[in-house]
Amino acid sequence: MIDLKSIEAARSRIAEQIITTPCTRSETLSRLCGSTLFLKFENLQLTGSFKERGALNCLLNLPAEAKARGIIAASAGNHAQAVSFHAGRLGIPATIVMPERTPLIKVQNTRNFGAKVVLHGANFDEAVEGARAIEAAEKLAFVHPFDDDHIIAGQGTIGMELIEQNPYVQAVLVPIGGGGLISGIATAIKEVNPGIKIIGVETAVIPSMRRSIAEGLPVTLGHANTIADGIAVRRPAERTMELVQRYVDDIVTVDENEIANAILVLLEREKTVAEGAGAVPLAALLNDKIPSVRGKRVAMVLSGGNIDVNTLARIIERGLVKDGRLVRLKVRVPDRPGFLARMMTVIAEQGVNVLEVFHQRAFATQAALGETEIELKLETRGQEHTEILLAALAEGGWRAETLL
Repeated sequence: MIDLKSIEAARSRIAEQIITTPCTRSETLSRLCGSTLFLKFENLQLTGSFKERGALNCLLNLPAEAKARGIIAASAGNHAQAVSFHAGRLGIPATIVMPERTPLIKVQNTRNFGAKVVLHGANFDEAVEGARAIEAAEKLAFVHPFDDDHIIAGQGTIGMELIEQNPYVQAVLVPIGGGGLISGIATAIKEVNPGIKIIGVETAVIPSMRRSIAEGLPVTLGHANTIADGIAVRRPAERTMELVQRYVDDIVTVDENEIANAILVLLEREKTVAEGAGAVPLAALLNDKIPSVRGKRVAMVLSGGNIDVNTLARIIERGLVKDGRLVRLKVRVPDRPGFLARMMTVIAEQGVNVLEVFHQRAFATQAALGETEIELKLETRGQEHTEILLAALAEGGWRAETLL
């Protein structure tokens, strides 16, 4: 069973190979969230997530014969990269089974660290099944992403660092997938200071730990797609669930739009990249899911930053639309030379940037004969700026409406 002593031993064991990540106060996010907020930047680890801690501790504890034969792991990405990197550094042959739809950046990074990658299954659970089959056939050592004492102890080193860096913290927010991260952190912190609240955050589409705690035994949920793929675990482990029951004070959930917005806020306001799983604590704070921490000293674990670039681009674009900084307009104008140029002059005078222009003649059903519909994709400073533009267009005689 995990205790403070095993976490202290893990910290001593991995200290020379793992970054002690900063835990810094964010003035901007503190104002937004109504708490004094500190961020523990685990996205600054070499492979981009906290997973290195547990993976290294587990590998260092393997028997020599297991190291010689090689190891196998299943992961949606972060555990894969961590195991691959440290196995390669230690000279241990590694095979990683990843779901077929794993973001390309995570697959490529895992291969670049030297592991053999096998793509199998539609989700993490199916990848585990594939890995277990290879484990039995090739007699490899299986490195579980969360259901392992050495893994949990390694993740617990974050808790030790955090309480040393911020001894007066009153609450710590941690993402939950299978429970390895929060189990280790909660054990480390609660055994030093039981008064610090530990609060877990899950994605609302797969709240497996919350459901399991409510029902008193591990529950297996159905598969669901989520932007927080790093915590998309359908069933927690019994050992992590037991530690969560003992040490974690509350678990809340956040939805997909809340997670996407938190990623954008971290990128724009904090200038740091977070993956979906890493952003869930901030999503909970921004949407007032934890009213008990208002006005208190709160630390959140930014668990990882390995997000697919295409996904990030879509999140940024949707966020700009939500804020009214990216808008589409439909404008009807006379289909004669010079009228489009005049309209563009009005738009330019309002300081609005034109990104795309699309003429619609044949399908302009609301336009009169002799008119054309122009669809515009515009970049503004926000909703108020858009309203000013609409008023200026109306004053010039152009009928404009916003499109969703």
